[in-house]
Amino acid sequence: MNPPAIDPRVRIGHVHLKVADLERSIRFYRDVLGFEVMQRFGTTAAFLSAGGYHHHIGLNTWESLGGRPPAPGHTGLYHTAILYPDRPSLANALRRLQQAGIRLDGAADHGVSEALYLHDPDHNGVELYRDRPQAEWPLHPDGSLAMVTEPLDLRALLAEATE
Repeated sequence: MNPPAIDPRVRIGHVHLKVADLERSIRFYRDVLGFEVMQRFGTTAAFLSAGGYHHHIGLNTWESLGGRPPAPGHTGLYHTAILYPDRPSLANALRRLQQAGIRLDGAADHGVSEALYLHDPDHNGVELYRDRPQAEWPLHPDGSLAMVTEPLDLRALLAEATE
């Protein structure tokens, strides 16, 4: 017997990251990605959001002040995925990254989505992506999802930037 399925209305609400330098992380998430600081707890924590939500990203130094990123080969968070509402918004994010001199680790067209991959100042993985409408998702002949990993044309994406 299979366990009951999770309610389809469930969403992942926020991510809370341990960081080594709070101000450095705030500058990245606020000044580069454009999130707004909603609340601070002195010099040890900050909560940032898009659009006035209480927080999408929590940052703290409670257990990590001055710490180093985990070594390769250890478990932990692979990346935080930040969903943009449309292609022009993702293009604007790419432009902001380029203007800030942030290097991409990769960029891919997955058929269901288009994604940019990078790391924050604490070497936490970050994916910036937009979903295609579900009606455009690639399917196998049996109707199952046929995700791919193909190169993403960054020049074509940048052409859609509005900022």
